[in-house]
Amino acid sequence: MDFYKNTLGNMQKAAGIMHLDSEVLEALSHPQKTLMVSLPVRMDDGTLKVFEGFRVQHSELRGPFKGGIRYFPEVNLDEVKALATEMSFKCAVVGIPYGGGKGGIKCDTKKMSEGELERMTRKYVQATYQIVGPEHDIPAPDMYTNGQIMAWFMDEYSRLVNKYQPGVVTGKPIEVGGSLGRDTATAQGGVYVLEEYLNTLDEKDRKTDYKVVVQGFGNAGQHAADILHNLGYTIVGVSDSKGGLYNEKGMDPQAIMKTKKEKGSVIESSEGKAVKPHEILEVPCDILVLAAMENQVTEENMKNIKARIMLELANGPTSGDADEYLSKNGVVIIPDILANAGGVTVSYFEWLQNQQAYYWPLEEVKMKLKRIMQESFARVHHFQEEYKCTMRQAAYISAFDRLEKAMKLRGSGANLRCKIYR
Repeated sequence: MDFYKNTLGNMQKAAGIMHLDSEVLEALSHPQKTLMVSLPVRMDDGTLKVFEGFRVQHSELRGPFKGGIRYFPEVNLDEVKALATEMSFKCAVVGIPYGGGKGGIKCDTKKMSEGELERMTRKYVQATYQIVGPEHDIPAPDMYTNGQIMAWFMDEYSRLVNKYQPGVVTGKPIEVGGSLGRDTATAQGGVYVLEEYLNTLDEKDRKTDYKVVVQGFGNAGQHAADILHNLGYTIVGVSDSKGGLYNEKGMDPQAIMKTKKEKGSVIESSEGKAVKPHEILEVPCDILVLAAMENQVTEENMKNIKARIMLELANGPTSGDADEYLSKNGVVIIPDILANAGGVTVSYFEWLQNQQAYYWPLEEVKMKLKRIMQESFARVHHFQEEYKCTMRQAAYISAFDRLEKAMKLRGSGANLRCKIYR
């Protein structure tokens, strides 16, 4: 299913359940601004290549736009619109003062040198710097972008505005204004939410009784596997783009990380048996952590899912049809706009530290993150109990509640400023 239509469908379902003002839904169903840019870059071989880039600003009702930049061959405008929209709801779910934004460049980073990536990044900053800024729109890393790319972004933006501006992006290296705990934030926040959910159950299972599969062994997936393993959960499956690894008796994520770093894929590890990438979703487990990308659990494989709980660390990994089918069949889905909001929460902490020029110790970051994730889960759980709905619907209701109040307090013109730039 189309990611953007799926996102709008989730909004519509929640709006219907809570009887949301139709004008609020209509306004939030459209991004405020959409920017599409062409980026001419001189490649290492001397040729000129033009890349297509995007920046979508969905809503500034509750604060500056906030959202990552992904570098990926299949990036398209509808995908970026969906991600920007989800960011508005994600920030509202955890109560941080941001609206949603998202960016992307259509490229294959695996085929580009570091120099080409830097030149392309700086071109993107030159094309977007008039609509971003520490008090207006704050990008961050996403798929196939990282701290180094954020450092280049910050440096180029600072050059263009003739002022050092570390707060223009988050997810930076520590040495140039990054925050401790940012690298593990998405995974750590998701684990906090998962454990809060498990605490609501009557089950007395020990953590070692929970078998966990982690689909996607990038930053979020690796850290999630490691954190859960250290807490006593049994990691029975992991996967990356090249394949999966399964061992019903359990595996050591650190050993798998070491092999992946040395040999390029989890399937080279001796910790388990290699399986095809899609098969890892269908192996027996209690908890399935979705940490890859959108549209992984769909109508094509939903009947083969054996997990009791799905934790969405990726954005939009479950299609609307699959979400409905699995929920009706007793699978609990901890939705992306709650489960992976730890990343943007610690990005908010980084931005605050940049504004104050005062940096927090790791324990303070983790303490503040835990409190926000626990309180956000409790609020979503409250709405789930009140409306007798799924956790995804309750998360959207929680966000809508805050967004609607902000819109009405700011006046009838709020969030209706929609414009397309080319």
